[in-house]
Amino acid sequence: MTELQMGLIGLGAISVLAVLAYNKWQENRHRKIAQRMMASQHTDILFDGIASSGTVHKDDAEDPVLLDTTDVLTGELTSPEPHATRNSGERVEPILSGEPHCDSIEPSEGRNAGEREETAGDVEKDADKPLGKRVPESHRPQFAATDSAMYDQSAGEKQAGTAKEITFPFHLLSPLIDYIASFETIEAASAHQILESQRDFLVRVRKPIHWLGFNEQQHEWERIIDDGKNEYRHLCIGLQLVDRKGPVSEGDLSIFHLAMQDLADELMAVVDLPPRQYVLETAVQLDRFSAGVDIQIGLNILSLIQPFAGTKLRALAEAAGMTFDDQGHFVRCDDDGNVLYRLSNQAEMGFSADNMKMLSTHGITFLLDVPRVAHGDRVFNQMLDIAQRFAEALQGSLVDDNRRPLSHGELDPILRQVVEYQAAMASRNLPAGGHLALRLFS
Repeated sequence: MTELQMGLIGLGAISVLAVLAYNKWQENRHRKIAQRMMASQHTDILFDGIASSGTVHKDDAEDPVLLDTTDVLTGELTSPEPHATRNSGERVEPILSGEPHCDSIEPSEGRNAGEREETAGDVEKDADKPLGKRVPESHRPQFAATDSAMYDQSAGEKQAGTAKEITFPFHLLSPLIDYIASFETIEAASAHQILESQRDFLVRVRKPIHWLGFNEQQHEWERIIDDGKNEYRHLCIGLQLVDRKGPVSEGDLSIFHLAMQDLADELMAVVDLPPRQYVLETAVQLDRFSAGVDIQIGLNILSLIQPFAGTKLRALAEAAGMTFDDQGHFVRCDDDGNVLYRLSNQAEMGFSADNMKMLSTHGITFLLDVPRVAHGDRVFNQMLDIAQRFAEALQGSLVDDNRRPLSHGELDPILRQVVEYQAAMASRNLPAGGHLALRLFS
């Protein structure tokens, strides 16, 4: 045997020993990390700080889930019915039941499953029904605090009072409409690493995904952005379950679930993921309820003598506090920039600052999106008043969709229905015009 062969044998033996030693070191390192995470005494973002504070809120002791007696996730699940898929591009209007009929309020053509429509009476009847089944105690996530409608948001002190509790970001995410993965890592991860890790995989998901990280310097939750410079140890990532296109699919939920597990592996993080099956059932029930209250009310003004000039329309709209949006409408917004109602052209050409001098039209429509507006009865009355002023100034006629003049007697049932629909939403902890409703009806 030559010296070269002896040398190669020795080198191989040394390599094998080095690999074994490295594997042993890695095993010990991961064991220590796991022990540190399991033995950690700080407040977990998924728990309500009972261990650290020694106190239990009354609501938490009775039911520590994110739900109250009127939530949409508790109760026995009724037999699922085909849900209505909503099309955001079409106007959805209510059917009046047991009231004088007004043809300007028509069933939507944008829903599937037999074109289901629910009357205000149906919505009130369904308001007492649960939208999902009760989650087993072992699968219920627990949080430090929630929104004012369901939980006490009082902030505590962590361990020796040196740091505040990390409360759940209910102003940005909610288990009522989101499937939420909550993470806690040993080492902080950059915004770029978090967002890029599963980007190629998650691009196939067709529902919005919301990425939140806890800023330990500012002690508040914030949205994780692509060019963000902060690093995070606490994450909440939510998949929105329902929008106007319908409920989340089983495939999208599975992709998100697997991506969150892979992200946890990459970040060496502990992740809490709720069971998927009850989430799918809840999404179907929530979509069915949403379809039942998803209405838009239109008031039409038609020309009687000559077309409406664009310059005059613009002057009237601006006098009423309306501005252009980027979709060819005039919109009236509240002080926070939320759209109250909009004015659209019945012709194909939309409204814009560039074309108003040349534009003329034979008809315009005021439109109220009921689930996206708080105090819908007040906004409806305001829109009606503005529409009547337009009709008088333009020498036009305020009519329904069948070109029949509208009277107050025909409009009163619509106003009552707006109130009933919004009351049904409030009973589900989804108040019309609130941040959850704006996401749900998008």
